[in-house]
Amino acid sequence: MTETPDHAVTLRFLAAPTDVGHSGSVDAGTVLEWVDKAAYAAAVGWAKSYCVTAYVGNIHFADPVNSGDMVEVTATIVYTGRSSMHIRTVVSSGDPKGGPATMRSQCLVIFVAVGEDGKPSPVPHFEPTTPGEIEQRDHALARIKVREDIVQAMSAQEYTDAGTAERVTLRFMAAATDVNWGGKVHGGIVMKWIDEAAYVCASRYCGKDTVAVFSGGVRFYRPLLIGHLVEVEARLVYTGTKGMHIAVHVRSGDPKGHELNLTTYCLTVMVARDRSGTSVPIPQWVPVSEEDRRLHAHARELLEIRGQAPGNRLPNHLL
Repeated sequence: MTETPDHAVTLRFLAAPTDVGHSGSVDAGTVLEWVDKAAYAAAVGWAKSYCVTAYVGNIHFADPVNSGDMVEVTATIVYTGRSSMHIRTVVSSGDPKGGPATMRSQCLVIFVAVGEDGKPSPVPHFEPTTPGEIEQRDHALARIKVREDIVQAMSAQEYTDAGTAERVTLRFMAAATDVNWGGKVHGGIVMKWIDEAAYVCASRYCGKDTVAVFSGGVRFYRPLLIGHLVEVEARLVYTGTKGMHIAVHVRSGDPKGHELNLTTYCLTVMVARDRSGTSVPIPQWVPVSEEDRRLHAHARELLEIRGQAPGNRLPNHLL
């Protein structure tokens, strides 16, 4: 780990062959796991207490990270609330033999400091001093209203068996190897599960290998504990010319009980690619049931809300 200013942390490491996924490069879920780890390090370093992931904003996966790349993940505090820390995270990679690193993705992650009683605890105030820091602070502030609108729109939706779209559910136990430094399953592992479920759902729908190009609105509602039964449900809700919008819900609970509680929700956009790595058209999904039409409209609403955020535009072929 490389320390930069006292409000930033940079992790540097080589992308290993074991990081390579189904696409032949590093999967989006692994990149999200790196993002979470770097942001956690920055949050804990600033708050001087245990912190939990609360929200991961929109992240575009523009260019792949390959095995053997030198990877840099820089997490920088850009704004603080009473107990929250807004952290800009940038993933870059390049040839370890030399040359400049290329930025692969970036996003805003929100962590909350937690005291020994499990309740949010105050964090030191961050005051930007340079023009760049002020710009990033203002960017984070501009996204607060958009994020609240996204969370409200997502929370208002209901997903039942009345939907007819492609849907897959992965079920497994949360293992001890998934634990974070606070004894809970860390957010990066949960986001990796989300990517895996979205991949299965999208690939089954289009009959091709798929990769994530965008994840947005990753909201963490409650902690997920080791030994919990985990259910990750991914459902197609919208298609563009090439993009498949997949809503993913993560639920968990005591395997001795009968109720699973929602822990995380996310919307991921997947694309199909040919052997050269070029995205290719996919079949259009036509809503059938009333629930299909409602969720289809919900996906369009999220696109419109995200369009209000500065610097946040999906390519037209994904819409």
